[in-house]
Formats: sequence, structure tokens, C-alpha cells
Amino acid sequence: MNEVGSEGGEREPAAGAAQADLDAILGRVPALAGAPRTVAELPGGLTNRNYKVTTPDGSFVARVWSRGDMLAINRDHEYHNSVAAAQAGVGAPVLAYHPDDSLMVLGYIDGHTFDNDDVSAPGNIARIALACRRLHDGPRFRGEFNVFANQRRYRSVAGQHGFAIPAGYDDLMPRVEDARKALSVRDTGTVPCNNDLLAANFIDDGEQIWIIDYEYSGNNDPCFELGNIWGECGMSLDGLAELVTSYYGKALRNKIARARLLGVAARYGWTLWGAIQHATSPLDFDFWAWGMERYEWAAQRLTSRHFARLLEDVQRED
Repeated sequence: MNEVGSEGGEREPAAGAAQADLDAILGRVPALAGAPRTVAELPGGLTNRNYKVTTPDGSFVARVWSRGDMLAINRDHEYHNSVAAAQAGVGAPVLAYHPDDSLMVLGYIDGHTFDNDDVSAPGNIARIALACRRLHDGPRFRGEFNVFANQRRYRSVAGQHGFAIPAGYDDLMPRVEDARKALSVRDTGTVPCNNDLLAANFIDDGEQIWIIDYEYSGNNDPCFELGNIWGECGMSLDGLAELVTSYYGKALRNKIARARLLGVAARYGWTLWGAIQHATSPLDFDFWAWGMERYEWAAQRLTSRHFARLLEDVQRED
């Protein structure tokens, strides 16, 4: 999870030892070494520190990550998939990857970073669907992302370490398993997906929408991407229907149901991401409230009277 875009809110990086460490890391990047540069920290970022680096040759984003997280992030996959996204024409170009320094450097996309209102603004849903199609039609990613396997992995981590989880969380697992079984009936395979499309991971340069941040990327069901956008960007059901219809080129009831179920499963799983971060992250951020918001949203839909109908719709031919 990363809430960094290319617009607004730059701040100077920390002084002292942290600044010296950053300077040393950037100095080991051939394209940045020896050139005069200015560095400003970009806002957001819950698993990375992100900096805008400006040189006479242009501007770049340096992503510096923390080591030893429990969130199953594979940085080699992130690098490979970021390169593939750039080849697909929707991701920023990758300038350097220095895993020993926990660093990746990408091109800076000069544009407007979306918020939730931008995602649902007139005209933007179809543009987002087009960006997703371009990504999904691009080079195959490394790694697989399965929301149900990921949720079980996070639940195991929380259980092994005794991390707190929301009351009643495990009681909803039978309904999540019902969703998994229903979704398996018409499984059509996987495509390269970002898997973490918060609004701030869309950047509009005025001509196209770019997709950034490939920490959780992997090959996945395309309807997960669409359903996760719905959940994370606060879209209405009508907005989700428009997104799915724009993506597939026609209205498909089973695909809309598929995206809804996967969007609910996503937020149920991200709840545990918040619980793990609440217990382990040094950042001054209310991860518990972040996770609870997702849990309450998912629980409401898992226990809704419409849930059984979704299980039926997702298994039918449209």
C-alpha cells in the first residue's frame, strides 16, 4: 500500500544521518551520481519513503523501502513488473534497481494525482478501464496474487505473532469461502494486475491515465483489479457497473458480480494488512482504524441479503 503520486505536497527530506544515507544511496546510481540534484520527499507512502529527485536531465522518483516486513512483498517481482508496466505504456520508466540499497528509481510522471472524487468524475471511469486493459494486455508479470491465498497468509502471520484482529473477523470466513467456491466455477485465468489501485495510484497527465506502484503486483483475475478499485476508491455500485462495462465493452452481469465479490474479499483481506502494520510499523499512522474501516465495509456486504444473489450471478452464463 502506497499513497504517493506525482503532484503536490513535496517536503524536504530529513536532515542529518538520514539525509547523508540518502545522498550516499543516490550517489551509487550512475545516472544520478555527479550531477547536481535537488531532493524533496513526496507525501504518503505506508511501506516506502518516496523522493522527487530533480537533475539537469530531468526528474525522477526514488523509492526507498524498509526491510523485513511481514507483508509478503517481493521486491524483485516489483522491479520486473514495473518494467513490464512501462513496456505496456501505463507505468513509469524504470531507471535503476539497487536491492542492496532498498532502492528503485523511476521516471517522474508530471500530472494530476487522483483522489476518490476524480476516479468517479464524468469520463474518468472509462479512461481508468482503458488504462487497466492496457496493463492487463501487456507483458506477463512475475508472481501470482490470489486474494484468498493472501488473506490466509496474513491470517497465519497474525495468529503466529498474536496480533490483534477485529472481533468477529474469523466468523465471516465461511462466507468468504462460499465466495471463493462460487468464483471458481467460471475462472477464466489471470492477467498482469497492479492489485493495489487506490485513487492515488492513478496519475492523469492530461492525455492518459498512468498507473504507479507495483509492490503488490502479480498475475491475477482482472475482475479483482476492478473490484478492488470499487472498494478502495469509494465508488458506487453504478460506478462499478460502468467500470466493468467499459472494461469488457458490454454489460455482463456475471462479471459485475465477480468484481463485487472480489472487491469484498479484497477488503476483508486488507483488514489483516492493517492489523499487521498496526502491530509492527514504526510510522505514526492509525493502521487499526484503516483496517477497521475495511473490515466493517466488507462485513456489511458479506452479511447482506444480496450476498446469496451474487453467488448465483457469478456462476451463470451472462
